[in-house]
Amino acid sequence: MATLALCIALAGCATPGGLHPTGKTVDARSLKSARSLAGVPLSATAWPSQDWWVSFGDPQLSTLIDEALKHNPSLDEAEARARQAQAVADSADAARLPAADLEAGAQGTRLSLKDPIYPPYVLGHFAWGKSVTANFSWDLDLWGGKRDAWEAALGRSRAVEIEAYAARIQLSVNVARAYVQLGYAFAQRDVADGELQRASQTLALTRRLVAGGLGTSQQEAFADSQAASAEQQKAQADRGIDAARSSLSVLLGQGPDRGLSIARPHLLDPGLVALPDQLQVDLLGRRADLVAARWQVEAASKDIKAAKTQFLPNISLSAMAGFVAVGGSSNVFQLPARTYSVGPALSLPIFDGGRLRANLAGADARYDQAVAHYNGLLIGAVNEVSDLVSALASVRMQIALEQRAKQDAEKSWRDALSAYKGGVSGPLTPLASRQQLLLADQRLALLQSQQADLSIRLIDALGGGYAATVTR
Repeated sequence: MATLALCIALAGCATPGGLHPTGKTVDARSLKSARSLAGVPLSATAWPSQDWWVSFGDPQLSTLIDEALKHNPSLDEAEARARQAQAVADSADAARLPAADLEAGAQGTRLSLKDPIYPPYVLGHFAWGKSVTANFSWDLDLWGGKRDAWEAALGRSRAVEIEAYAARIQLSVNVARAYVQLGYAFAQRDVADGELQRASQTLALTRRLVAGGLGTSQQEAFADSQAASAEQQKAQADRGIDAARSSLSVLLGQGPDRGLSIARPHLLDPGLVALPDQLQVDLLGRRADLVAARWQVEAASKDIKAAKTQFLPNISLSAMAGFVAVGGSSNVFQLPARTYSVGPALSLPIFDGGRLRANLAGADARYDQAVAHYNGLLIGAVNEVSDLVSALASVRMQIALEQRAKQDAEKSWRDALSAYKGGVSGPLTPLASRQQLLLADQRLALLQSQQADLSIRLIDALGGGYAATVTR
């Protein structure tokens, strides 16, 4: 009969049957990019270095990035998250080990005359109960579930640690991009200053012509509108410099006055673009976000293993030894007061209302979510690199064309100036040609800043100098 009852109980035990994750990580080699990157120079050493910003040759930029890495509060926050995750992992590791503690206490109580536990000589009196005990407990990890839980916590800790390193990379990238923006703002102000000078000269000349009867009020109004527009562009350019300096102050973790001391940046020359020869595969160890996402996948898989062990029987051990005595004159440290107990226990889940299956289903879903996140990052990373390379190639071509347009505008301006000095044309002709030259300068400054910004973004897309073996 007992055997039959045991069989029925075991048949009704909670089981993980039918539950499993469905996510599968994408093979990086399946993400083809040979056609998209055809013609791009390949090199095994094309990965960015940890201090990639030094290659731009601007000491002020290096100083700003070093300062940001020391003072930015977001890095302190990332470091704190990493320490918190490590503490969680340490706690999970401690749960695998035996626990022992020592307890001592005294409690005064008036004991009931009907109390069956204590000796008759203390019943009906106020008495002190004293105890000194040592306790031991150990929840045996028969199936490795606690080890899996520890390894899952350790994996998440490693992921958060890598994310903290990624925050450093992102900060350096943001400082460099803000620095490029500051340089572009100064170039914009140069163009605005030139246009304001040109428009002011045009307005003054037009007014003299109108006063001499050689111009119309319509021409004067048009020249005045151009001067007003030039003043507005100058104010906008000044604001652009202030905004870029303010952004840098925030990134440096300093007050707004720090930005005012930043000198005009030099033009950042990114140099020629080269890509690693094993881009897709090596990106897995060069992009901090991908490495962290992979650790999250591994941690989620360990969570599933830990959840499955909850369906299995387990054994726990407990023991207690010490002294217990009751009575004001009783010495607790005497041989008759000794006490001890040993309690091995077996646990097996049978009916739990579906709690264990729900826990396992949640672990499966978290694994699928981690896999989907990793796959999305990998696909996005490969395509991001390809798109940035294409954008850089386009901008380089546009710069070459714009430089040719600028040369033509310079020649046109010189010719117009010579014609004016030779008496062939009026004084407004060279000023009109000067406007075209200023517009060319403006377009060229924008393209050059875009080139530097795209190069920095490509460095970021290639991992920003991170390697899987890097430790903080």
